[in-house]
Amino acid sequence: MRLIVRLALGIVVGIIIGLIAPEFLSRIIVTFKDIFGQFLGFTIPLIIIFFIASGIASFGKHSGKMLGLTSALAYSSTILAGTLAYIVAFMFIPRLIGVSGGEVKEAAGFESYFELTIDPITGVMTALVLAFVFGIGMTRMKSPTLTSFFDEGKDITERLIWKIIIPILPFYIASIFAELAADGTVFETLKAFGLVLVMAVIVHWIWLIVLYIIAGSLTGRNPFTALKNMLPAYFTGLGTMSSAATIPVTVRQTKENNVSKGLADSAVPLCATIHLSGSTITLVLCSVAVMVLSNDLSMPSFGMMLPFILMLGIIMIAAPGVPGGAVMAALGLLGTMLGFDETALGLMIGLYMAQDSFGTATNVTGDGAIALVVDKLIK
Repeated sequence: MRLIVRLALGIVVGIIIGLIAPEFLSRIIVTFKDIFGQFLGFTIPLIIIFFIASGIASFGKHSGKMLGLTSALAYSSTILAGTLAYIVAFMFIPRLIGVSGGEVKEAAGFESYFELTIDPITGVMTALVLAFVFGIGMTRMKSPTLTSFFDEGKDITERLIWKIIIPILPFYIASIFAELAADGTVFETLKAFGLVLVMAVIVHWIWLIVLYIIAGSLTGRNPFTALKNMLPAYFTGLGTMSSAATIPVTVRQTKENNVSKGLADSAVPLCATIHLSGSTITLVLCSVAVMVLSNDLSMPSFGMMLPFILMLGIIMIAAPGVPGGAVMAALGLLGTMLGFDETALGLMIGLYMAQDSFGTATNVTGDGAIALVVDKLIK
């Protein structure tokens, strides 16, 4: 929660600076923003390669039938949640943003002192294919050397996020909002995004109810009682902002729903890695909102968003177990598939962080429904 407070403070400070800053300070801010944005772009392929390869290799430790069934259900839940989010966005976002006003475009109010280019080691799709090749290869070859390399690479990348990116992120968000304030669009943008975040939380709960109704109909249990049993995991996720840190509580509450001990102990940690339906809902809603604001209220088509949603379900495997990990993993797709510029990416980070705790809470609560269905089908 401290990170959210720091981000909020960064937004406020950024707006004040954007309104009153002298030219030399403005140029320092935009120079920092450009350099840090380049560094984020450099980090994206590292996240994809090491986290996906390491995650796939770790799947070999699980039972094949349980792994396949859980993975299929988790991916289906993520994709359907993203599709629901697009439908809601299609119905409401143009009206909400049309009422609120606002516009998101590459800010042009500041000029950088100099430009520094930090090229990523590879493109997003190349990194994704490379991660799958090595991840699947490690499960077949059982190579301790490769496994150690990717596990340690994952640890290094996670430390990079924790020790450098997360502490600097509030300053980066402040620089984004300073530019928006200088261009005179910041208050309308904030109002529009506030409505979108409220919508995201509502859709989270709609999807949880749908998941537990499906699980209840398959298992014969009362869906609302099962959902009530998972509320401790939901509120723990709100506080920790981490699916991994919430695993002990999620496992315990899943067993309260009479899921067998062995399956709960295996399926829940697996879902913590691959089932991010709440995060996907937020990413889809926020990305549509940014695109509508960037294109003069032009709604992106479902044909444009569906490939993004399908890839998002895969790329979520690479989401680091840190606050905002899902949006960090998704930045590459937002840039390559949806054409987001640096300002739009910065706004996506700020938006996602503002509700990260609710997305995490939805993810871990949904894990309990997946475990209920897998337990029934395995038995």
